[in-house]
Amino acid sequence: MAKAAKSAGAKTDRLSERDFARIARALAEPRRFDILKAIGSQDKPTPCAALLKAQNISPATMSHHLKELESAGLIDVVRDGRCANLSLRRPVLRAYLGRLAKI
Repeated sequence: MAKAAKSAGAKTDRLSERDFARIARALAEPRRFDILKAIGSQDKPTPCAALLKAQNISPATMSHHLKELESAGLIDVVRDGRCANLSLRRPVLRAYLGRLAKI
């Protein structure tokens, strides 16, 4: 979800056309889909370092993919110094899937 919409208190069960398109673009990349699945498979926030090791990609590539997922509103990134913990924003994903189901 766009940062402006998040800060305005927009409900995550309603996606704008722009938000819907942004999520679709983010998930069109197979690597990002795999990363999202890995984050979502955990009950607690996933450390970026563990995800990086499991994905076997460069830190720069991982950073790019995470930025796209975060910009789409699919993940939350909590930074602690140089470390980051990643969480799936399930309500946003559910809203996206719900909208897809109406097609």
